[in-house]
Formats: sequence, structure tokens, C-alpha cells
Amino acid sequence: MSLTLYLLRHGETESSQTGTYCGFTDVNLTAEGQAMAQAFADKYQHLPWQAVYASPLKRTVATATPLCEATGHTMQLRDGLKEMYFGEWEGKTHSEVHQQYGDDYLRWLAEPAWNPPTGGETGVQVASRAALVVAEIEANHSSGNVLIVSHKTTTRLILCNLLGIDGGRYRDRIDLPVASVSIICFDKYGPMLVKHGDRSHLPEELDARPGT
Repeated sequence: MSLTLYLLRHGETESSQTGTYCGFTDVNLTAEGQAMAQAFADKYQHLPWQAVYASPLKRTVATATPLCEATGHTMQLRDGLKEMYFGEWEGKTHSEVHQQYGDDYLRWLAEPAWNPPTGGETGVQVASRAALVVAEIEANHSSGNVLIVSHKTTTRLILCNLLGIDGGRYRDRIDLPVASVSIICFDKYGPMLVKHGDRSHLPEELDARPGT
């Protein structure tokens, strides 16, 4: 049996509804976000899980909690799975950032791997710290199912790294709705994407909710 990674983005937050930049800002899930986390657990709790790794921020911990409670697994928190730090853009909308930090914003849009949000992290920095966690998982779990609960930017960069996609194109090539899961199976040829951005575990009213 090969190693299979389940990459789950956290459930809905107020920031994911409004589209404001939310990196290290430690927001909670909405009631709907909590329901999304429970829906994931309800569908996937019967898999034979080897481990659960999560970002230590409140929204990811709350998303991982229902599955951990159902399976008895202890959540392993890793700072490397945190969202990108957006620096001075934290809590601001796209239009506010465009108006206040126009040059930085345009550079970031053009090449987000190497150009950081004002005072924040580059995509390369996020990818590097997340890659260390993935390497730890590969070293500790040669086979079986492992859940990683993280964030939109971080998960997209993990996927780029594993699939050989240019990290500078993570915003252009990979979308990732809240509470969606992507599945990577490590076979003899390396990482294989077998499912991406899946939200079939959500009831229709949650799947239909707008947001980023």
C-alpha cells in the first residue's frame, strides 16, 4: 500500500466570505465552516488513517477536530502548514491593497513566488516550510492515509511542489475552495493527483455557498 495524502483546506471563515487577506490572522470558522468540517469527518472517518497533521491556527484546528474526535487520532500541529503571512495586507480587501500598495500588489500578481505582499512572505518561503512537513510525513509514513489540514495558498504551493508545477503560477493554475480535499497518491512513478478540490462530502446548501 502506498502513501496517500489528503490535503484538506479549512472550512468557511468570515475572511473567506469577504475575500480579505487572512494569513497569520487567527480567525474562527463560521457556523457553516464548522458544519463543513463535520461533513468531511462524517464521510471520511471510516478510512484507516495513519495520522493527522494541521496548521496550528484556529480555523485549521477546528476543521481537523471532528475527524480526530471520530478516529481517536492526536492532531500533530506544524507551523510549516500555516497560511502565507500577508504582512501589511492582513485584514484588507483586494481593492484596498491595490489602492494602498499598488506597486507591490502588481509585482505580487505578476510573480507571487518571489515577490511578497508588503512585509510578508514570498511563495518560495511558504513552499519551503511546507515541503519540510511533507518530507517529515514521507519519512514517518511509508504507506497509508495521512490527512493534512492547511490553507489555500499553502496547499496550492504543496500541490505545485509535488506535481512539478511552477510555484510562480500557483494562483493561475490551481483553485481551492474552502473545505475541499485534494488527494495525492505516491506510486512507483512519484506523486499522482487522483482528486482535486473535491467537495462531494458537503451537503448541497454548503457546497453552494459563495466565497473565496
